[in-house]
Amino acid sequence: MRLTLVTETFPPEVNGVAMTLGRWVEAFRARGHAVQVIRPRQAGEAAAPTLVPGLALPFYREVRIGLAGAGHLRRLLAQASTELVHIATEGPLGWAALRAAERLGLSIASSFHTNFDHYAGHYRLGSFETLARTYLRHFHNRTEVTLVPSESTRARLLSQGFQRVEIWSRGVDGALYHPRHRDAALRASLGLGPDDPLLLYVGRLAYEKNLPVLLDAFQRLRERLPAPQRDKLRLALVGGGPLLARLQAATPAGVVLAGVQRGADLSRWYASADIFAFPSCSETFGNVVLEAQASGLPVVAFDSPGVNERVAHGQDGLLVPPSADLAEPLAALCQDPSRRRALGFAARRQAERQSWEHVFDGLEQRYLHLLTQDPDAFATMQGASK
Repeated sequence: MRLTLVTETFPPEVNGVAMTLGRWVEAFRARGHAVQVIRPRQAGEAAAPTLVPGLALPFYREVRIGLAGAGHLRRLLAQASTELVHIATEGPLGWAALRAAERLGLSIASSFHTNFDHYAGHYRLGSFETLARTYLRHFHNRTEVTLVPSESTRARLLSQGFQRVEIWSRGVDGALYHPRHRDAALRASLGLGPDDPLLLYVGRLAYEKNLPVLLDAFQRLRERLPAPQRDKLRLALVGGGPLLARLQAATPAGVVLAGVQRGADLSRWYASADIFAFPSCSETFGNVVLEAQASGLPVVAFDSPGVNERVAHGQDGLLVPPSADLAEPLAALCQDPSRRRALGFAARRQAERQSWEHVFDGLEQRYLHLLTQDPDAFATMQGASK
């Protein structure tokens, strides 16, 4: 197949969408397909026709939008003899690509990765929530299929009038994210011994990730512990984002700002922790949850869509209602090393079933169906996605 991916985020940017799309490109090129990527030009990159100008959002510098005309994109699609366009983001670049692909009569798939309509309220843009949802629905309904990572996201979009919504799940690199990468030296650098619990959060340091709720719960957890345990307790925050400057100015007691980590360094942080604390209630999937599970960590989180499809309460982690206090399950695992190890072992076993190869098998068959309208290809895709 001759495929073009259009996205406004891509590695080395660090977020779940970028990392998933980086995997997408690697997988489809390895399978012999021709892949063109159209995206914003990143700092330090040489100019190229497929690298378009980018602009950072003023209230969220980590999010960039691409700027390109539909005419320019039509030429890029035609020059690459593109058969199918996968539009991964719904910003100006995605909209221009949609118009260009329609004009050329190409097959178009889109994917829904982020609940941008939900984010509006976190940045005092609540009045735009309905407008954002209307735009997203209009955008995706012009494509032949909208691919989402979880059943809960699919159900929500269908209930809001989105059409032709199907599952494209996510996988994890079980060799990169593995308990064997636990690093005693990293733990010692934090003042921790072998049995001192290290809590970990990985993701954007942002309001939409519900991070203030986790920080409040962590402080309550510290207050209820006796002095020796309290002084040893650590919460490591791995990532960057709008809240970073505020946290750097006044880092709460016991909190470690580890910054953005990648590859083997990130896997060391996962494997060196004891509990993955994840407060987000706005996930479409939760890639970091799967990475934590592969690293042998029990997950403590809210019982919210996306996350509750990854974590089975009492089997490989602990879930509490969104109105509950995260400090309670965190305290339970901090004080029970054998239980957290048992939950972590079960989490690893569950993650081992979620390979990227299986996920891309199903997606490849979905593309073939769009291009050939072959019922057998579609049936194969449905079986591979289960």
